[in-house]
Amino acid sequence: MTAEETLKQWRDDDEAARARFGAWGVATPQQLMGLTGLEQMQKLLSGDFPPSPISETLDFALIRVEFGRAIFQGRPSAKLLNPLGTVHGGWYATLLDSAVGCAVHTAMPVGRAYTTLELKLNIVRSISLKVPLVRAEGYTVHVGKQVATAEGRLVGHDGMLYAHASTTCLVFEVPAAK
Repeated sequence: MTAEETLKQWRDDDEAARARFGAWGVATPQQLMGLTGLEQMQKLLSGDFPPSPISETLDFALIRVEFGRAIFQGRPSAKLLNPLGTVHGGWYATLLDSAVGCAVHTAMPVGRAYTTLELKLNIVRSISLKVPLVRAEGYTVHVGKQVATAEGRLVGHDGMLYAHASTTCLVFEVPAAK
């Protein structure tokens, strides 16, 4: 696929993802109960669960999930610029943290959850407002009973790499509801 065809597909994916958005919020513990992490993420993707408020704040959306993999897409904009006129590194980190964390989330069985212990980010290129969309693609490397790791890449529609990251997550049993 050419860069132009990829950009058209990404714009279509962005429009479809945003069309599924309802009210911003978070799923309740009762909604999450009895579902695997992949099932939870699929419900978020389908619009059955509300999109998280951080997605609205930083203008990104979940595009695709499968076991061990998650893709988010973001739109660089003026509200994300640092004083030097390029997209702030915290936005890169948030997109990549979402992608690698949700990749781990897809691998959680019923009754298990995770939290990020460490995120390592390498920014290799600045994002200007000339970049229309970027994708953060995360995938698991290892998922164990106590520790999970994942890696991710932030790329443009033309294949340009902007950043890459790795995470270490603590895996734990979800505490019983009181």
